[in-house]
Amino acid sequence: MFYAIDILGTIAFAISGVLAAVNKKMDLFGIFIIAFVTAVGGGTLRDLLIGATPVSWMKDMTYTYIIMAAAIIAIMIRTRIDYLRTSLFLFDTIGIGLYTVVGIEKGVHFGLHPIICIALGTMTASFGGVIRDILCNEIPVIFRREIYATACILGGLTYFLLQELPIANHVVFIISGVVVIVLRLLAVKFKIALPVIYK
Repeated sequence: MFYAIDILGTIAFAISGVLAAVNKKMDLFGIFIIAFVTAVGGGTLRDLLIGATPVSWMKDMTYTYIIMAAAIIAIMIRTRIDYLRTSLFLFDTIGIGLYTVVGIEKGVHFGLHPIICIALGTMTASFGGVIRDILCNEIPVIFRREIYATACILGGLTYFLLQELPIANHVVFIISGVVVIVLRLLAVKFKIALPVIYK
């Protein structure tokens, strides 16, 4: 279940990377690079911080193959998913929901404190998008008013609250990921944002 969620998150983030690169009219090499760093950027930073080296995508070539396949398919059908703002938002949201759970579970596996695990989950979910936005010359979403990292944190809290109940692990994974996705969708739909200090 954990591996399946990780693969699904990889696919979602790879597609969001392709859409962002296409929006910037990059060449094929640029598109693949953006897809790759979006998909594995957060997980790479997480693994380096906890000393899980070589990082996961270096040990398992499945991730590279999945990213390449997802990128190729996204490029081929881009005219059908080319409602860029909506599609990028949707795949990015799915990605952060799935990767939050993956990052938390990795921290739990290493016996880290729940707060650190939530931080790792948030980092796993967010930093691929941060790298993508920086390379695409955009202000990263996480640094804007949108509910992004906050949704990851609340999803992480949900994960640990559910762990106290007699619920199967795979159900905890699914519910926690869905919480992140739903919170972000609701925040955008109802224009809920963090307060700012600027007029």
